[in-house]
Amino acid sequence: MKILYYGGQKSGKSLLAEKMTIKLSKDKKPYYIATYNNIYDDKEMHQRILTHKTQRQDNFITIEEPYDLNKVIEDNNYYLVDCISMWILNSLNKPLDTILDELNTLLIREDISVVFVLNDVNSGVIPMDRESREYVDRCGIIGQKIASMSDKVYSVTLGIARELK
Repeated sequence: MKILYYGGQKSGKSLLAEKMTIKLSKDKKPYYIATYNNIYDDKEMHQRILTHKTQRQDNFITIEEPYDLNKVIEDNNYYLVDCISMWILNSLNKPLDTILDELNTLLIREDISVVFVLNDVNSGVIPMDRESREYVDRCGIIGQKIASMSDKVYSVTLGIARELK
């Protein structure tokens, strides 16, 4: 099963995705794939990460993997990828086709259950700089790909999930 939670910053999507992953995994402890790359040593992001760690308590086995999701996802397990937006940012130096191929390899697998979290960065104005436009475009393209191949898609606003698919 593949599920996508999509919404704005602080919309509640991560908490809802965590609850869904735990529900899907039943008695088996799921994996939490953290995609943040700490190369910027951003203090505010450290606080956000700490909040997420506290929120998920000991309900997950955490794997930190900012680049290669296929390397850490194994058969017959349950995963939460939080978040695809960071994974996209970490992969800006790769050609889009390469990223889509990596993602497709993951999405076509039937022997895993993955819940994805993706930030809505596509609802604002077109960014002025090339790198930001590339990031926003990739979030939209990759979001469409995940949504099209997911069994369920939820849009999250104010902690409320609306099932789109």
